[in-house]
Amino acid sequence: MLAVRLHRDGLEIEEIEAPSPHPGEALVRVHAAAITRGELEWPVDRLPAIPSYELSGVRVDSGEEVYALTPFDRDGVAAEYALVPAGVLAPKPARLSHVEAAALPMGGLTAWQALFVHGRLVPGERVLVTGASGGVGHVAVQLARHAGAEVVESGPTDLVFDTRGGEIPAGERVVTIAEEVPGATYFVVEPDHEQLLEVGALVDAGELRPEVDSVFPLTEARAAFERVAARGKRGKVVLEVGSG
Repeated sequence: MLAVRLHRDGLEIEEIEAPSPHPGEALVRVHAAAITRGELEWPVDRLPAIPSYELSGVRVDSGEEVYALTPFDRDGVAAEYALVPAGVLAPKPARLSHVEAAALPMGGLTAWQALFVHGRLVPGERVLVTGASGGVGHVAVQLARHAGAEVVESGPTDLVFDTRGGEIPAGERVVTIAEEVPGATYFVVEPDHEQLLEVGALVDAGELRPEVDSVFPLTEARAAFERVAARGKRGKVVLEVGSG
């Protein structure tokens, strides 16, 4: 199979043997895989490594269309086939193409966990999201509004969700994914099947939609990672692996 692999001297597009699932794993024919700024710095202790941790595709064993955020401590999904823990897979939202669905898991789960798990958001509260046009921020804005919160740009704020780092606006509660700072709750997103079902249900109800900045074929992964590191993006950068 064709796969993107990170080596110490950079990314390579390689032909490697397709993996075989172990108990608890599913083999997925990847149709699209989304990438994240900075992720090439994560697997430095286990090179060569396949990047990308968000996918949409089809389970080989059942033919079901699925999407997922995969764990960060294993190979990613920028390949024609990927092994994924079966427990993190959820049905792909019917309203979305594979490219659109791949753009959702990390942003959707990060926003959900920031707002509702760590931020304890309740209806009627004022929420400020930094980086509101980014891959996480644009989903957080939609989720906050759906939950009955008021999304603001300034003024008194019940909850601040910081996605970009730097100077953080004041708020009664502050949650950040950018860096650990005093007085703020910092967290790293975790795969979660049940939350992904909730996110997918909102998509199919017309209440939530991911934004795709740009799409690159798998063979142009280097250009895709250059784009994800650039300024001015709106939404996610996605690698299209197969049709859909």
